[in-house]
Amino acid sequence: MCTFGGVLPYDRCCGRYLDDVSTPAPDAESLMRSRYTAYTLRRDKYVLATWAPATRPGRLSIDPGLRWTGLQVLGHRLTGADTAEVRFVAGYRERSGREGEIRETSRFTRRNGRWSYVDGDVEA
Repeated sequence: MCTFGGVLPYDRCCGRYLDDVSTPAPDAESLMRSRYTAYTLRRDKYVLATWAPATRPGRLSIDPGLRWTGLQVLGHRLTGADTAEVRFVAGYRERSGREGEIRETSRFTRRNGRWSYVDGDVEA
């Protein structure tokens, strides 16, 4: 679940953001990691709450047959005073046993001290 160069306990990593929505992630990378953890735990309300309103879907249903197996952040950079990008690869296993990965560069924005996911470019 939570990884910062190794596995950290949930409460020392992403748990503080997932369990207390009044505690904002300090940067886009931390938000990315907490959103990944929310996907692994099927916490769709958190994923939606951390999605920028302009691009957020009306609803989200996280596939219970998909198991997320790992996250590696490949890079994180500020692109402006209140914008950032996080490049990552996330592994998964389908119910059938088929394994795969998603590589994405995600864009984030900060408003009123809170980072939100905007959108991302999936690498082919």
